[in-house]
Amino acid sequence: MLARVSANPFLAPSPLPFEFPDFDAIREEHFAPAFTAGMEEQRAEVDAITGDPAPPTFANTVVALERSGAVLQRVSAVFFVLVSSCSTPGIRAIEAEFAPRLAAHSDAIMLDPALFARLETLHEARHELGLDAESLRLLERLHRDAVRAGARLGAVEQERLRALNAELSTLSTEFGAKLLAGANDAAVLVEDAAELAGLSPDAVSAAARAATSRGHDGAYLITLVLPTGQPVLSSLADRGLRERVHRASVTRGLGGEHDTREIVLRIAALRAERAALLGHPHHASWAVEIGTAGTVDAIDAMLGKLAPVAAANAQTEADELSVAAGHLIEAWDRAFHAERVRRERFDLDADTLRPYLELERVLHDGVFHAAGRLYGLRFSERHDLPRYHPEVRVFDVFDENGQLGLFVADLYARESKRGGAWMNSFVTQSRLLGTRPVVLNTLNLARPADGQPTLLTIDNVRTLFHEFGHALHGLFSDVQYPTFAGTRVPRDFVEYPSQVNEMWLEDPEVLANYARHHETGEPLPPELVARLAESRQFGEGFATTEYLAAALLDQAWHRLGPDEQVTDVETFEADAIGAAGVAVPTAPPRYRTTYFNHIFGGGYSAGYYSYIWSEVLDADTVEWFAENGGLRRENGDTFRRELLSRGGAVDPMEAYRAFRGRDPEIAPLLARRGLAS
Repeated sequence: MLARVSANPFLAPSPLPFEFPDFDAIREEHFAPAFTAGMEEQRAEVDAITGDPAPPTFANTVVALERSGAVLQRVSAVFFVLVSSCSTPGIRAIEAEFAPRLAAHSDAIMLDPALFARLETLHEARHELGLDAESLRLLERLHRDAVRAGARLGAVEQERLRALNAELSTLSTEFGAKLLAGANDAAVLVEDAAELAGLSPDAVSAAARAATSRGHDGAYLITLVLPTGQPVLSSLADRGLRERVHRASVTRGLGGEHDTREIVLRIAALRAERAALLGHPHHASWAVEIGTAGTVDAIDAMLGKLAPVAAANAQTEADELSVAAGHLIEAWDRAFHAERVRRERFDLDADTLRPYLELERVLHDGVFHAAGRLYGLRFSERHDLPRYHPEVRVFDVFDENGQLGLFVADLYARESKRGGAWMNSFVTQSRLLGTRPVVLNTLNLARPADGQPTLLTIDNVRTLFHEFGHALHGLFSDVQYPTFAGTRVPRDFVEYPSQVNEMWLEDPEVLANYARHHETGEPLPPELVARLAESRQFGEGFATTEYLAAALLDQAWHRLGPDEQVTDVETFEADAIGAAGVAVPTAPPRYRTTYFNHIFGGGYSAGYYSYIWSEVLDADTVEWFAENGGLRRENGDTFRRELLSRGGAVDPMEAYRAFRGRDPEIAPLLARRGLAS
């Protein structure tokens, strides 16, 4: 197979710097043969390991396994970026074909009895092998993962497990495809420009371009972002249009050709069955045991402490907004009237800030500047490397020791890109493999009219800083084994470094450096800086409640046992939110079930709680920086050395204790969100 597709660019490391993917050479028709060749290659490599007549050693088993699958890793890294960021009918067809095949391939390795026997032998003798700490952790990790994957099950149970995994991979792929198509179809068409009163000129221009691109010349199209809350709702004065936009958002996946309810029900049932096969009462138990939370009881203890206070605050906020509005507000009114009250109370609104938040300044003089002050990084944009889309940008990243790797940015929304923001790695760091990181941040900013600046909201700025925190986690990785590289840490720890990085957007020095008027260069006036700080907790009851509603909904779907049958998605959702005490009509879940891509199309099943779990560490870390002088190079070096560089090579909570000197405390989080008693 390898010889027949010798021209395939995935079959050898890219010749470009840092093995950056050669997008000039990559074609859609390369993916299928590369996936096939990559699986064959790795299967042969595993067969060589298990067929070795010599007794198992760390080198001939564990290290050999770490080195396997290079072709599959290369093609997967590129392909799944395109699935999310530059999807085409051809890409989606390849994904549908190969998702179950990739699941079966993974199972074939994880459930290989000969391979597991070698790992078992090494694991039993692990303390006698003279391994360094990272090598010992790797052996324990691979053994644990094999057990969790079903390596100790009988043949009949393993066969059923393979079938479950194959079907789940197919369903997850189908969910993502339906969600993208459904979100595009649910965009709201507006014929009368008068209905857009309140929108900024660049937002109106973007809506006009979106309509034209879909064949509606002279009209306006309001496209939807992934969460329930749509940004335009804070500005649209027309209440009827606000309702249309809100209903379009919350009814995604509920009917028509893009209905996702049957997929959701099937995924939940299959996950419950798989958990039972693996000895767990439900999927959440299986998923959570390898996180820092460890048990669902620990999650319940935290969410249960936050939910009633947050819901009460959200209802109080809604009552105050109803008074301000002069009528009982609905979910589609909340953001609009909250913006009015914010403007009146703090003399501050989004349109006041946006002229001071121009993308290039925020990126270079904010995000990059903070990384320079804290970690000594320097960034230089390069234009010689090929890209998968013309809007993609590439930056060299340097520290005092030379070049760390490459940072890639794909910042604007398009129809072929799923909503939200995320980080990927094209290449992960590993001393074993001799690779250095190539990391990607993807956002969904609205593209302005040609020649106009990209003006951001404060939430957009927060997202830039957040995602770059993930990028730093990948760029600073300094581990031996690829299994532990960068963000390959427990799900409920991975958001911690990214949330810490958000703190710098309001740091006085950083804010003064990037928040300058895009036309005059004047800094954000001191009174606006003060008002921004004063308004920080405004609306926190709503924000916390909508998040908790989604996190608790995720838990409810994944606490189902194999004998518990759900037939009505909407009823189950309403009951779950009500039972959790977060059923506030004006604060619907950040994601409803039918468009909850994190848990049905992505990797956060039973793990959406991770954001606030990580925020406990984040808020406590912000306190540490404040206690130690804030934006100082010494602080950055400590945080990089103790946490960001370690990846998964050490226990994350041990790393946290080494950094902080104690266990995390929840008080800073409660104070930040206005939930302290």
